[in-house]
Amino acid sequence: MGDINIVELVLLAIVTFIFAIDQFSLTELIYRPMIACPIIGLILGDPTTGLAIGGTYELMMVGNMPIGGAQPPNAVLGGIVAMVFAVKANMDINTALGACMIFATFGQYVVTLVFTATSALMAKADKAAEEANPKGITACLNIHMGGLGALFTIIAIVAYVGGTAAAGPLNDFKENATWFMAGLGAAGAMMRFVGFSILMKIMMAADMWGWLLAGFAMALLFGNVAATASAALILVAFIGIAIALLDFRINSLAKNAEGGMSDGI
Repeated sequence: MGDINIVELVLLAIVTFIFAIDQFSLTELIYRPMIACPIIGLILGDPTTGLAIGGTYELMMVGNMPIGGAQPPNAVLGGIVAMVFAVKANMDINTALGACMIFATFGQYVVTLVFTATSALMAKADKAAEEANPKGITACLNIHMGGLGALFTIIAIVAYVGGTAAAGPLNDFKENATWFMAGLGAAGAMMRFVGFSILMKIMMAADMWGWLLAGFAMALLFGNVAATASAALILVAFIGIAIALLDFRINSLAKNAEGGMSDGI
């Protein structure tokens, strides 16, 4: 059984409460995996794993957006569980990401449950609005956010304690069921491409495919040269920014020639 660190547990509970609320209020930014997972990594004492899981999990979640009452797999719970499994239970990153999707899917039902349970507050909020009572509306919002944050915090605490306690059995299971863990790792490795593909299906324009393929080609070229391998993604990003600025400039000049918008110069 692994050691449960009270300081880690308390800090994890605090940031989980904030992340849960941030999904729908506050900044609506810091709960994203690329920010939340490195923070959790610092708390758990492994920021490197936090960066790796945060970046990978962000690719998995980037195309998943809530539409009306339909909730996608939850980014907060999935990120927390992936970090706990990777750091406290010594799971491979891809395996931890594959396992966390069960909890991320469970998280979407938790959000729906909270929304359903707190829907009764809408009548009180409407009444407070009719009475021009901003304190009443604020109270309704605070109750809703507090309930959501508290529920997520409880689940995060259970995940931390359970993941830490199950470190030994999970390691034994990895050794005795390598076929299962390999499949879970393959699923986790595949999910990042699935998430990005969902985003591309929504946003990709037909005239952008050439640039996409060029980006893949440049990443492979830079990645296989020893002098540039460590900075391949940064170099490709700089080239992409240069192309985007050039394209914007050309389009601006064309619009100016047609009597369209001016670039201010």
